[in-house]
Amino acid sequence: MSSETCISTAIMASTVTTIPAIVQVNWSFKRAEASSCLLSLAHGTPAVCLATYSILNSQTQLNFASLNTTFQNLVLDYSIAYFFIDLFHYLVFIPTDVLFIAHHLATLYVFITCRYVIGHGAFAILGLLVLAEVTSPCQNTWSLAGYRKADVVAAARLYEFLSPLFYGFYSVVRGILGTMFVYRMGLFYVGGEAEGLIQGWAWVSWMVVIVSAILVSIMWVLNLWVDLYRERTERVVRKLS
Repeated sequence: MSSETCISTAIMASTVTTIPAIVQVNWSFKRAEASSCLLSLAHGTPAVCLATYSILNSQTQLNFASLNTTFQNLVLDYSIAYFFIDLFHYLVFIPTDVLFIAHHLATLYVFITCRYVIGHGAFAILGLLVLAEVTSPCQNTWSLAGYRKADVVAAARLYEFLSPLFYGFYSVVRGILGTMFVYRMGLFYVGGEAEGLIQGWAWVSWMVVIVSAILVSIMWVLNLWVDLYRERTERVVRKLS
């Protein structure tokens, strides 16, 4: 593990040990989930800004197989540290959430192989990181409001207000932009343009993980839309009856 990763891990560790104590003061339940949301907020927006900067300010021509720059590796280290810490958090406090744990393990596999094994492809991985984390502030605020909507009126109102906005934003970013980005990645790799730079086993396994994540995201948000439609329809029916 590089010194940058060690520093990033220390920063994220100090964050994750502080957050539960803060949440525990006022929350009688869902403390672990709320702490994870706050940790995600601490990672998401900085990761988007850093990843975007690393892409826009690269001194070399970037493509899906280009050599990782020093700053891109630093951003990967920062995100690797976050996923390690949040994975540990889930293993200790929420070990039954198998899907979330599997997501973190798969993400760590892609990030670590890109950073430490292949040394190429950070543009592709960080591009996906931007698309994944740009929804983080809205998603985590929505999640936190959802945890308290049953006992806090303001949280219930915020949850109801954010739901269609978050679902729409998430659908566009993950369902449309994310799908387009992954499609272009697939064409690039299948076309052999990464030959000699990224081994076949690496890009194939990356694509399996990424496509699976996109499909799960689309199914998840579709279920949210269905639930929202059902709730709104039932509410209208009750008012009319």
